[in-house]
Amino acid sequence: VQLVESGGGSVQSGGSLRLSCAASGYAYSRYCMGWFRQAPGKEREGVAIIKSGGTTSYADSVKGRFTISQDSAKNTLYLQMNSLEPEDTAMYYCAATHQYGATWYRGCRFGYWGQGTQVTVSS
Repeated sequence: VQLVESGGGSVQSGGSLRLSCAASGYAYSRYCMGWFRQAPGKEREGVAIIKSGGTTSYADSVKGRFTISQDSAKNTLYLQMNSLEPEDTAMYYCAATHQYGATWYRGCRFGYWGQGTQVTVSS
């Protein structure tokens, strides 16, 4: 299984970015996919997930600003991030469920991770 993120960068407060995660070697549409982030000196936190069937769930801090979506035909996960704030600065990771994954979030067990893409928001 390989998850490859792209789309990170530097933007000013109020700006937008769209992250992508290309998945390979994985039964993409069968389980949960999600986005997590980790800021320097902080623990990794869940941002958004999408379950098989399309149900989505968001962290309170991003609700109304971020949108998670997927293109199953392309095996690609997206995170549209609008109204970005300096507090959104972090490394963003794509994740997929794994039978023995160590990270539980919103009812899904994550164990596959991408390498991360950096998002920096300046005020």
